[in-house]
Order: sequence, then structure tokens, then C-alpha cells
Amino acid sequence: MATQTEIAQRVVESILAQKLAPGERLGEQELADLFGVSRTLVREALMQLQARGFVEVRTRKGWYVVEPSIAQARDAFAARRAVESGLLRQAGGQFEGKPLQAVVKRLRQHVKEEQAAIDGADAATRAFLLADFHVCLAECLGHQLLADMLRDLTARTTLVASLYQSTHDAQASCADHARIVAAIEAGRLDEAARLMLDHIGNVEDALGQTSLASADARERLRATLAPVQRTSLRAVK
Repeated sequence: MATQTEIAQRVVESILAQKLAPGERLGEQELADLFGVSRTLVREALMQLQARGFVEVRTRKGWYVVEPSIAQARDAFAARRAVESGLLRQAGGQFEGKPLQAVVKRLRQHVKEEQAAIDGADAATRAFLLADFHVCLAECLGHQLLADMLRDLTARTTLVASLYQSTHDAQASCADHARIVAAIEAGRLDEAARLMLDHIGNVEDALGQTSLASADARERLRATLAPVQRTSLRAVK
């Protein structure tokens, strides 16, 4: 029987694998049947996900995967740039008690698995592994707390990429990861940090400009048609 944490983790992994799309409904009973648990446990898992920013509850409609706004999208990418470049710049010759070569071996294996998923046209595994590289890197550098944070951040940017029609190529991401690992192996951590910043920037830049423009227009319209705060206006008089 799954725990609420395991249910929440499965949802996040499905987002990373792009199997759950922004705006998709998550029925309590359907999830309860799937995991063989009570609706109460499912609701607790969904509330955990709501606190982490992955799902929202809509009045009289139920639970849905969030659809990030443009501001939330930019914030998620900015957070990733700060965290991931900082991790690399602060890294030393030893990672979680392991020598550099052991870390590089683990990262190279991850990149190899990414390439195998790309070659095998396994879309879900490919998407998951490309996102998980960043979590794996944080774990290798000995930062489990930041690894957990990056899992959430990469899931957020995955939702953004799904919603705004990213054109970023999987092969390009895998090649970026390989270059980052090569820089780490050579001990050029500042270069690895720069490559990471370039990589995250490329992913962000690949978001469909037409979709972004449309989303910006929707947000401006929503702000324009927001109710006037009449109480405040009367107070000014």
C-alpha cells in the first residue's frame, strides 16, 4: 500500500516524464483505486503537492495539475540558474566523500542512459532522465536537500515546457550534459557552471514565442478586468 509521500512522488515523476500535462485533472477516486488506498490518503498527498506548487483545487471541479504563469515560469528558470551554477562553483575535489572520478563515472553513466532513451524513442524515460540529470548532479555533489529542491524546480520547468510548446531538442540537452560532465572531469568547475547557465538558458529560450505572447496577453487582460477595489476608492474620496 502506497504512502502519501510515495503517491506525491509518483505524480512528480510523471510530470518529469511529461506523462502528466498542465491542466490535467487528478480524480481522487481514480487515484485511490490506482494506488489501492483511501481517498483520504490521496487527498493528503494532493494537499502535499498543492503546498509544493504542483496541483491546485478548483471549486466544485476537483484537483488539477497547475498551469504555470509566465511570471512563475521565469521565476523557476531563475531559481535553477542560481542553484545549479552555485553548486558547481562551490564544488571541490571531493564530493560526498567520493573522489572526483567516481562522481564523473556516475554522471557519464547517466548521460549514457539518456542517449539510450533518445535512441530508443522512449519519450517518457527520455524526458525523465534529461530532467533527472540535474537532480543526480546535486546528489553527486553531496547536497540531498538541494537535490530535492531541484527535483521540484525541474518538474516546474517541465510543466512550463509542456505548456508553452518548447522546441528544445532532447539530443541537444544530452550533448549539453556531456559537456558539463567533461568540464567537471577536467576540474574546470567555473566552465561547468557557465555551461550549465547556457544550457538552462537554451531550454528557456526554446519556449514557443507565440505561446508566450498569447499567455502574456491573457495575463494583461486578466489584470485589466480585475474587479475595482471600490472600498479603497471611497476611502480616497
